[in-house]
Amino acid sequence: MLRSLKEVRGYRILAVDGPIGNVHDFFFDDTSWIVRYIIVDTGAWLPGRKVLLVPSAVEQPSWETRTLPVKMTKDQIKQSPDIDADKSVSRYHEIELHKYYNWVPYWSLPHQGIAPGIPPVARLVPIAGTVKPGKPPEGAAAADEEKVDPHLRSVKEVTGYHIQAADGGIGHVEELIADDDNWVIRYMVIDTKNWLPGQKVLVPPSWIVSVSWEEAKVFINLPRETIKNSPEFNPGDPVNRQYEEKLYDYYGRPKYWT
Repeated sequence: MLRSLKEVRGYRILAVDGPIGNVHDFFFDDTSWIVRYIIVDTGAWLPGRKVLLVPSAVEQPSWETRTLPVKMTKDQIKQSPDIDADKSVSRYHEIELHKYYNWVPYWSLPHQGIAPGIPPVARLVPIAGTVKPGKPPEGAAAADEEKVDPHLRSVKEVTGYHIQAADGGIGHVEELIADDDNWVIRYMVIDTKNWLPGQKVLVPPSWIVSVSWEEAKVFINLPRETIKNSPEFNPGDPVNRQYEEKLYDYYGRPKYWT
């Protein structure tokens, strides 16, 4: 099912032996638009600390009670490598985190389902060096491994980015909608209130021409009038397959589920 990541922020995270905090944000990979980490604010339990969890660590969520159970104990999480989740993460720290939890590193897996249409500038392959557990990299490897992964982006950061159509600005990113089965981001919700008061529309990341991370702008090669007449999105209604069929048919684009 498709869910707003903005809605999931604030959900409680439950370890096998009790609550550890709430969803604070997400890091997604801008080459595949897949959520790589859930950023958890541990609140009063571990004051001043945030921890990273991979989505695959989440068991069956309870959407009704707004909780995400995870397959680890509170002590495991407490003893996990300390990472500054308010900043982007270096590959070295990712490696240490995955080794600690015995997670399969996503960068070692085969093709990660890069969405068609994502431009080459957003497909630079992250460095995936090797290090021994507990031993920092040395020399040139250290310089590479300590670099932050340029492809991990905060959902909160991208929220508010300006959208540039082929013939001018049309609004800003209000939220991102992901598939709760595989955590692939399927849509950006564009708020056009500065141009079309009250109207919101959906655009898949695969239709993006480019993203200027420095200017906080997303470029889409579609005329504003075309976007204006697209099926309107109502945040109060779930994004179901019927709506998706209508959206893709309107634009004449190939559907991701076929």
